[in-house]
Amino acid sequence: MSDQSSDQSTPAHHALDFFLARQPILNREQDLIGYELLFRSAAFGPANVKDGVTATAAVIAHASELGLSNVIGNLQGFINVDAAVLMSDFIYFLPADKVVLEILETVKVTPELVARVRELVKAGYVFALDDVVAESEEIEELLPLVKIIKIDVMEVDPSKLLKLSVHFKRAQKELLAEKVETLQQFNDCVTFGFDYFQGYYFAKPMILQGKKLEASKMVIMHLLTLLVRNVDNGEIVRYIKRDVALSLTLLRLVNTPVYGFQKFIDSLGQALIVLGRRQLKRWLQILLFANTDKEKAHAMSPLMILAATRGKMLELIAAKIRPGRRKMSEMAFTVGIMSLVDALFGMSMESVLRQITVSTEIREALLRRTGFYGMALKLVECTEQRDQDQVEMQRLLDELQLSADDFFEAEKYAFEWGNSISTNNIGQQGGMMPMTPPPDGYIDDDDDD
Repeated sequence: MSDQSSDQSTPAHHALDFFLARQPILNREQDLIGYELLFRSAAFGPANVKDGVTATAAVIAHASELGLSNVIGNLQGFINVDAAVLMSDFIYFLPADKVVLEILETVKVTPELVARVRELVKAGYVFALDDVVAESEEIEELLPLVKIIKIDVMEVDPSKLLKLSVHFKRAQKELLAEKVETLQQFNDCVTFGFDYFQGYYFAKPMILQGKKLEASKMVIMHLLTLLVRNVDNGEIVRYIKRDVALSLTLLRLVNTPVYGFQKFIDSLGQALIVLGRRQLKRWLQILLFANTDKEKAHAMSPLMILAATRGKMLELIAAKIRPGRRKMSEMAFTVGIMSLVDALFGMSMESVLRQITVSTEIREALLRRTGFYGMALKLVECTEQRDQDQVEMQRLLDELQLSADDFFEAEKYAFEWGNSISTNNIGQQGGMMPMTPPPDGYIDDDDDD
């Protein structure tokens, strides 16, 4: 790979040499407020790990090239920076109002670095200190200039965690707990005064023995399986009628101005024809993960965004590898969405699948991550982890016969698509918003009913 730190005009064509990890960051109400963006080189040689100047500068260049709005929407992007990048002009690729710059724990604090951070703060940049596990003189030097302290809760004893939180709160800093993997850890950090949380605790189910799916959710799940099986409209309408709220919502949906009909559509059969099966399927899948809390009815659900992004990424992968086989793309989208139903319902995947009927291929993908769909799902899950197993990612790419370039394009488009999904547009456009065209070579099924 060329030395991008010495040539700012060339990084664009190297963008596809990288994978992107996007870790959600939530507030105390568990609303999504931003993502930490982590780039990983698709070339697994040690030079790409050791050359901090090249690697970190490439992150900045690629983030700029991607267009942060495509990756994070209207949220904040948290990006790691080292001393070399802080001291370089690469930093100005990033819009100050869209990013939080995380100073890595390995950065040596010098008078020059402190002066540079002060200069960037005056330019409008917001800073966080990454992976703080104890107080130190270096941290104290930077403390007046940073807004957020990130503490690795896996590396700090709970008793010391309380002491750290009190110290930094007295300094009027915002606290971000990272690597929060359980609901108990989240609750402890809330008690200790933390403001933000990073980790997949929100996507991990609390298993409750004997729990049943809510009636409305059960109807939606059965409708989705009927659509996958391609049954006739009459059978679909019969199932929709089982849920009055769902029936009324569907009628309201097709009678919104976006469809432009002069006559009121007053039957479910007509509504299904107007909406089309493809839009109905997407609408139902998104409804599964929509916020049911009235106070958050217009807020983006982190679980919904994650599920939507997984579904779209799997769909694009299937469309690229098996072009022209629309059924496979549709099944891939379903696998992506359903891969989080255990978290949605707070029960094991085995229990969920005992209550609904899915094909053998989908079942094997969800339970064992096997088969074509299981491998694709496993690949997508790898990108969600802060510590990506790049050897495993390359193995899966090879197995699927998918290039790193093609995967990166699917990932980028899926992030943008996932960001467009929120509960405040489901009632307007069936969960769909105007989008840029998908990458070359991918099938766009969204407009084809």
